[in-house]
Amino acid sequence: MPYGYKFPNFLEMVKLMQKIKKILKIVGPGVITGAAGDDPSGIATYTQAGAKFGYNQLWTTIFILPLVTAVQEACARIGAVTGKGLTMVIKKYYSKKVLFLVVFLILIANTINIGANIGAMAAAARLIIPLNFSILALFFTALILILEIFLSYRVYAKVLKWCVLSLLAYPITIFLIKHPWLELLKATFIPHLEFSFGFLFIIVAVLGTTISPYMFFWQASEEVEEEKSHHLFNYGKPKISKKFMHNLRLDNFLGMLFSQIAAWCIIVAAGTVLHNNGILDVKSAADAARALEPLVNTFPNAGLWAKVIFAFGIVGLGLLSVPVLSASASYAVSEVFSWKEGLNLKFKKAHGFYGVITAATIIGLMINYIGIDPIKALIFTAVINGVVSVPLLFLINRIASDQKIMGEYKSGWLSRVFLWLVFFIMLLSSLAMFATIRQG
Repeated sequence: MPYGYKFPNFLEMVKLMQKIKKILKIVGPGVITGAAGDDPSGIATYTQAGAKFGYNQLWTTIFILPLVTAVQEACARIGAVTGKGLTMVIKKYYSKKVLFLVVFLILIANTINIGANIGAMAAAARLIIPLNFSILALFFTALILILEIFLSYRVYAKVLKWCVLSLLAYPITIFLIKHPWLELLKATFIPHLEFSFGFLFIIVAVLGTTISPYMFFWQASEEVEEEKSHHLFNYGKPKISKKFMHNLRLDNFLGMLFSQIAAWCIIVAAGTVLHNNGILDVKSAADAARALEPLVNTFPNAGLWAKVIFAFGIVGLGLLSVPVLSASASYAVSEVFSWKEGLNLKFKKAHGFYGVITAATIIGLMINYIGIDPIKALIFTAVINGVVSVPLLFLINRIASDQKIMGEYKSGWLSRVFLWLVFFIMLLSSLAMFATIRQG
């Protein structure tokens, strides 16, 4: 203990606990959305980035943080101010062609993502449970649907928050490994670019798994759910205070910051453990699990324990992300047809809403039987998200900046700059990837 150090007295401890309690109360859709961004697709993509290119793509985590924060803040603000999900806002202010295009894109992207995540959960679980892939995939599908349909929103939100803890394995791991810290620092803040299909493919995947379409729709709708659960509607319109908007932005920033710290740790762990030991391609769940072996290298059967921790993380984040994916798709469809919607409603009062959730989850499950490796499918899903995000980002920027829709809470100049910046970056990255496709 340092000389002169004084333990905090009882009053100071009480004040500290009160501050922590206030922060935990603020935690909501932003933190859940941020953690959902580090879903199985995110873990696979970041692991592949570290394995294939070492530390050369570490800079993306710092670079993306203000971009994803701006996008998710805009989506949260749209939901909070209008009291409606993104699809409902588009339905009210844009043509049917735009509306149907948006819903089609989110359905396709989310359903593929659901399938890849369920497959990854089953593949990860097989590392420690000697059961058939199909049995595990069916089990996880049934479990997710039961939790999502029959738990109330408040209870379900608490379940989702606890799933976030599964990401802690990676930050712990990197502090147990010797790293070239100067090289890490340089790679984090100085961008490294290669104009090759392989490098740009992973860049688009990293962008797509971080700035994902389902996160746009989920966060906007969940802000509405939060308002409903706290009775903040007055004659059908949300009551918004400056304190509410401050908490919304803080929740959003904390969620995105946590997400990017986790992404940085995953890339570092994969770069040190896999890339530096000659493993340049993650071909299976077992390969991805090896990035966690230093966490348990002093234990007997370290490889088995690494697989256990990896499986826990993939399954925990799958339980978090698959419901987010299916619910965000269902919000979009329900708003098109003016169905009753919301996780706060019982099944008997929202048949259509829960019907879409069930259909999207089951169709996603069926994708696993077309012969694509689950881990590879996760990375391809991230690339699809990156491409699909481009037109959606254009619309979000237009809506968030519209005085008629947003009133006094329309985007300021800084928000507009970041939103247009992320749109052009996603667009140019996708075009550059397609331009180099012959090199792949």
